Amino acid sequence: MPDYDYSQNGAYYVTICTHNREALFGRVSYAGAHPCVRLNAAGVMIRNKLFSLEERFEGVRIDYHCIMPNHIHFVLIKEGAHTGAPLHEIIKWYKTQTTNNYIKLVKQNVLPPFNRHVWQRNNYEHVIRGERDLNEIRSYIENNPAKWFFDNYFQK
Repeated sequence: MPDYDYSQNGAYYVTICTHNREALFGRVSYAGAHPCVRLNAAGVMIRNKLFSLEERFEGVRIDYHCIMPNHIHFVLIKEGAHTGAPLHEIIKWYKTQTTNNYIKLVKQNVLPPFNRHVWQRNNYEHVIRGERDLNEIRSYIENNPAKWFFDNYFQK
């Protein structure tokens, strides 16, 4: 939203996709009747960095998340007396840190090289407006792996 102050308290739904939607973070498979995401070393690293946002930025909490092979969804909640960094600065820090760590894993021959960038330049964010909106987003995130095999947009 053009005039919204993203440094204020609130809940935000964020989606970040990999560059060219490359499946860098693992694969979706079935464990019993339900699909699940099997994270590789890169997926584990980006999950760990996601939760490091809580330590890096005062008043930030990760409420819900799902890491897919080529994108990540999460709900970030900013609360407290000092709202701190705007959302775009938090996401920029996250993308920089995960890219730097990915490069280290490539240099250590843990991961294959990526094509020019790990992440797309932009991301999607949505200001969550109330408990109903939050619950719908949580449900969408939780059910995201089940949609993987039907979603040609994300499969690369």
